[in-house]
Amino acid sequence: MEALVISNFLLWGVILCLVLAILALSRQIGVLYERVAPMGALTMDKGPAVGEPAPRFELPDLQGRRVAIGAGGAQSQLLFFLSPTCPVCKKLLPILKSVAGTESRWLRIVLASDGEMPEHLAFYRQAGLERFPYVLSAELGMKFQISKLPYAVLIDETGALRAKGLVNSREQLESLFTAKELGVASVQDFLAGGAMDEMRVSREENGNALAG
Repeated sequence: MEALVISNFLLWGVILCLVLAILALSRQIGVLYERVAPMGALTMDKGPAVGEPAPRFELPDLQGRRVAIGAGGAQSQLLFFLSPTCPVCKKLLPILKSVAGTESRWLRIVLASDGEMPEHLAFYRQAGLERFPYVLSAELGMKFQISKLPYAVLIDETGALRAKGLVNSREQLESLFTAKELGVASVQDFLAGGAMDEMRVSREENGNALAG
């Protein structure tokens, strides 16, 4: 009888140790998830808010074609703000060309900047950007309150602003598309919301386990 009692105590001790180990592992997994979570485009809290109608413009591009911005249509529109003197912008040009091909079914890319026409025209030709509309407008940048480059704004088919942010990599650029698909302002908001939900569920499960 005494041996049975001792074995029960040992068994419960082992179970308690396992529960503590699982909780510790769960916490470490959460920390690791935060560290490796995809880094979305950095949203600047300026300019039109996500979900609002985008400002509307009709501007000539470098080839004299009229380009409607924010008017909606059959495709979403990605405004990519850049500069001929921005090294990160130049690094992203091959990625933009690739995205323009893979996402052509639903997306149209428009390059935007401001400054003197000759400088931009030389950059436009040297970089092989003839496939993209390229508009020059200080007012456009001010309307979206662009302060850092490269910056991208995604406008959906209805003319509503769906995502925006500072982009330094393909991952950050594509995070705008992901945000649109998920219906959130940014990937960071989605991850933060998901983390809060997981914490809430974990607390509820722990509370139910203790009650049981």
